[in-house]
Amino acid sequence: MQLFKQTNIDFIGKQKIFIGLSLVLLAVGIGAWVTKGGLKYGIDFTGGVNVNVRFTGAPPVDKIRAAISARIPGEISVQEVSGENEVIIGTGLRSEAELNAARGIMAETLAATFGADKSKLDLNNASAQALADRLRDPLQRAAVPVNEDQLKQIAQAVMDFKNTPPRSGVLTSLDQLSQVQGVTPQVLNVLKQECALGRFSIRGAEVIGPKIGAELRNKAVLATLYALGGMLVYLAFRFEFSYGLAAVVAVFHDVLITLGLFCLFDKEISLNVIAALLTLVGYSMNDTIVVFDRIRETLKMSRKDPFVKVVNDSINQTLSRTVLTSGLTFISALSLLIFGGPVLNGFAFALVVGILIGTYSSIFIASPLLIWYRNWRESGKKTVAKAA
Repeated sequence: MQLFKQTNIDFIGKQKIFIGLSLVLLAVGIGAWVTKGGLKYGIDFTGGVNVNVRFTGAPPVDKIRAAISARIPGEISVQEVSGENEVIIGTGLRSEAELNAARGIMAETLAATFGADKSKLDLNNASAQALADRLRDPLQRAAVPVNEDQLKQIAQAVMDFKNTPPRSGVLTSLDQLSQVQGVTPQVLNVLKQECALGRFSIRGAEVIGPKIGAELRNKAVLATLYALGGMLVYLAFRFEFSYGLAAVVAVFHDVLITLGLFCLFDKEISLNVIAALLTLVGYSMNDTIVVFDRIRETLKMSRKDPFVKVVNDSINQTLSRTVLTSGLTFISALSLLIFGGPVLNGFAFALVVGILIGTYSSIFIASPLLIWYRNWRESGKKTVAKAA
């Protein structure tokens, strides 16, 4: 499929406009970086606590934030998981001892605010062992014929039932347990007497210490630099060093602008964002390689044409492919940004920005750099020849 046929747009003639746009975006990003004291890192890189909590209904985000902020100083983030009655509660950098304490305080606060009757066992936040211990004596008093092994099997079956979809850790009614193997009407009656259901269930907790966060941050930077270095070597081998240098500088330009916009809009840098940046590096490089490959082919057929014309013709010949692939990818990333929810917001934002910046940089940054390098090299050769 070809959208454009035999186009003759003077892309190289418009390079100054887009180079100026890049300089403005870089200046804005650097300004935001300076005024805000650098990038805003998530707990993946700074250390902190993330607690995943599932609710029986729509999570009361404001109430959750207010309850936990009253007991834990500093910024508390509460992010809803799109399409689920679930939130991720996070707190920022502290010592490792404070992080472990913060996780316990979060659990206590949630239990006090959204938990069940304290005289009963909260089944949504109990373990199989806690359930077995709670039921042992009441079952004996009720003359329910179960031995120790059967009791443990019933308790484990209840937990397995609770944790399987669509419940995923949260029961809304104890009557649901009538479906569990081993839960007879007598056992269910004891369960109702001894257990209650809180409005939430803690599905998982992640604690990242400051040292681990710093190590992850350094590894993320190294991963990006290694990717750029590897691509430079590959392009120098496949084409020439000048092609590799132009492509890597253009991709580095894309990453810097994307990070600058993250700083400007006060968005967190997390492991998901690093994954998006590495995806952007590969995507932008692929776009640039397609143009460079066509330049190399056109050079073989049009040796007498000026190099600027060869580059311009090559960009026009690949324009249809660029618009199709970049346009469809952009629509997908934009949909993810709009409908993906807060958890994927940073990842999707990096992709949307990266696709836009990467598409124009392969045309208006990488190609002019290649022309400039070639002109510089030829002028150097002429100077040497003249001197000789």
